[in-house]
Amino acid sequence: MSRDIKVKKGLDLRLKGEAEKTVVDAPRSKTFAIKPPDFHAVVPKMLIKKEGTKILAGEELFFSKYNEAVRFTSPVSGTLKEIVRGDKRRILEIVIEADSENSYKDYGKMNASSASSEEVKNRVFESGCGAFLKQRPYDIVANPEDEPKAIYVSAFNSAPLAADLDFILGDKKAAFQEGINALKKLTPGKVYLAVNKKVASNLTDIQGVELLTVSGPHPAGNVGVHIQNTDPINMGDRVWTVGAEDVSIIGNLFLTGQYRAERTIAVAGSASKEQDRKYYKTYIGANIEDLIGEVNDEQTRVISGDVYTGLRLSNKQYVSFYDNTLTLIPEGNNYRMFGWLPFTYNGIPSMSKTSLSWMFPNKKYEVDTNLNGEERALVVTGEMEEVMPLDVFPMQLLKACMTGNIEKMESLGIYEVIPEDFALIDYVNTSKLEAQEIIRLGLDLMITEVG
Repeated sequence: MSRDIKVKKGLDLRLKGEAEKTVVDAPRSKTFAIKPPDFHAVVPKMLIKKEGTKILAGEELFFSKYNEAVRFTSPVSGTLKEIVRGDKRRILEIVIEADSENSYKDYGKMNASSASSEEVKNRVFESGCGAFLKQRPYDIVANPEDEPKAIYVSAFNSAPLAADLDFILGDKKAAFQEGINALKKLTPGKVYLAVNKKVASNLTDIQGVELLTVSGPHPAGNVGVHIQNTDPINMGDRVWTVGAEDVSIIGNLFLTGQYRAERTIAVAGSASKEQDRKYYKTYIGANIEDLIGEVNDEQTRVISGDVYTGLRLSNKQYVSFYDNTLTLIPEGNNYRMFGWLPFTYNGIPSMSKTSLSWMFPNKKYEVDTNLNGEERALVVTGEMEEVMPLDVFPMQLLKACMTGNIEKMESLGIYEVIPEDFALIDYVNTSKLEAQEIIRLGLDLMITEVG
């Protein structure tokens, strides 16, 4: 069974530097890292503390202080090299010096279809695969004690230069199908799978899912759009979401008994070397320098993720846990004289009619990180509503989050959104507000006060 979702509101930002549809094996990184800040609201309690300790791939590194059942495991085998701490001894990175080949902890094979729901859930969370399950509302790692009303998987990332998830899964369909079989045991409801309607998907014959064929501008690929068009979240509801490649990792766990944290990363962006723009097979937490080499941080912005929601890193750091894309764009160190004058500069895409970019909808641009102005007063312009396909009032919700008004936040739909749903608003709003950060702070307030 399939259902069409057509998104009308949004914006496609066409950028130069797309990754070539070629998959290569990345050079094996000497070190890999798991970064606890990637798991929002998780306070890690280390199980392996001594540097120099030997670790198997899939062996437990730490668990959540607030829920011991939520465990996080090593993506590779090797030796614990360093636990990097920040302010107040907060753990920032757990760095592992990798072996030349992985040795895996054996969890034992299991047929997800014939196993009980409890057996499947225990296997998923004890192996560390529970980290792939994220809960809506709040966009945090799922609680194994919850029973989600539905699970959503999106194999369509509509963000600029984002990895083609359908392409990544081309040779992983058997593992992906077994992962879907496991997810079906975790919910009494449906498992939804979203694909891009405009391309011939490899995943339309996956069994046990309700297929969503999605079309329209970004954020058409966002899971929040799919949820609101199928089974909206109300107060008290729990919905889980899983990344497309992460489903195949879960499937491999059941097929092989091993936590194979394989990650395919697309290197893209106009500041990347043309010969580097490919898909690289590696493991979660790979070192960025081993993928792209030396980068001048003053001239190039290295982003783990896409240009809207990704995290700025240096090439000495590590790809974030959930990301399939590494984007490189020029730093915005140049300022345009009289850039506020209409029609003066048309080398950047804009929603404003004062730029001629609207006349060339298929043109691709080379953008930089320049904000083109500082933070200004929040005024009613209607531009936020033009790119918000969800049934919420974005400006009013942002104001409620800024003032900490919990009652208004609830009535305006805070349970239905996460920061990525406001990424386009970050880009288009003339007030230069950090909308994603405001929503994140609002969600954190809801976790604290409502739970």
